[in-house]
Amino acid sequence: MNRHSIAIATLLLGLCCLTLGCMGGQETRGYQVRMSGDARHGKDLIQFYGCGSCHTIPGVYTARGKVGPPLMFFADRTMIAGELPNSPDNLVRWITNPKAVESGTAMPNLGVTNDDAHDVAAYLYTLR
Repeated sequence: MNRHSIAIATLLLGLCCLTLGCMGGQETRGYQVRMSGDARHGKDLIQFYGCGSCHTIPGVYTARGKVGPPLMFFADRTMIAGELPNSPDNLVRWITNPKAVESGTAMPNLGVTNDDAHDVAAYLYTLR
């Protein structure tokens, strides 16, 4: 192989790695968020767990609550509940046990499983 062929092969390999690294996630606040959840199922779970009784959540018809903050543009927020940097791991932690993060929060522990929290988080990260 000559230098030109090696340079092209290196460029193509780099583009493939970049493309594969971006699959399954989305860019949020300037960094790649890798999600393991199912956003469509997360939307259904938001209704199942009754999140809309406290929050207004775009795309969820029944989510018109006014107790908790509205969750529009959630993917672009920098913090979760004013306590945690907005990241998938922190969001799952918050959803599954909010009082462990902030003992005085009004958000109840709804018994959301870890798997369900990943799906809810995946939906919330679609909100731009």
